[in-house]
Amino acid sequence: MKLLILAVIGALIGWMTNVIAIKLMFRPINPIGIKGTPFVLQGLIPKRKADIAKSIGEVINDELISMEAIVDKVIEDMDKKAVVAMIKSKIVAIANEKMPSIVPSMFKGMIIQNIESMIEENGESIVVELGEQLSHKAIDSIDISKMVEDQINAYDFEKIEQMTLKIASNELKHIEILGGIIGFFIGLIQGLFVLYVL
Repeated sequence: MKLLILAVIGALIGWMTNVIAIKLMFRPINPIGIKGTPFVLQGLIPKRKADIAKSIGEVINDELISMEAIVDKVIEDMDKKAVVAMIKSKIVAIANEKMPSIVPSMFKGMIIQNIESMIEENGESIVVELGEQLSHKAIDSIDISKMVEDQINAYDFEKIEQMTLKIASNELKHIEILGGIIGFFIGLIQGLFVLYVL
């Protein structure tokens, strides 16, 4: 009977230790000074929120999705023929408008025809080249890791806690139960040691 009581006490201690440890990951949100000591109590995640946000931003940028990958995808999926057609119509419209009226219409037609054929021949390569140049500017000016970091830092911490608990509720429950099981066996071993060794 004593052995069972010690095992149950061990299970309760193990379970409670893990429950408290999980709570202390998130709470208290704001630092609380312990009177008479230099110690400050604050949850691990709120205390390291800025570092965690920075790490997540870096992982997303380096491992999951980079600005280069986004830009490459945009250039790859871009309808180059439609872009060339749009550029051609704009340039032809400007050429028609800006060409002096003194130029005979036959020459106008020849000039515009030459412009159209030049754009058709070189348009797609020009669009790709322009796209790449713009992409380099975009890559230099947009920092995905910083955007993610700022977004996480701007989140209300209670919202982050709710999201984390919702996503990992089963895993956290298993950790609590595992603490109880391990505590039970530790209590059992202690009981055996107390009863039969001492």
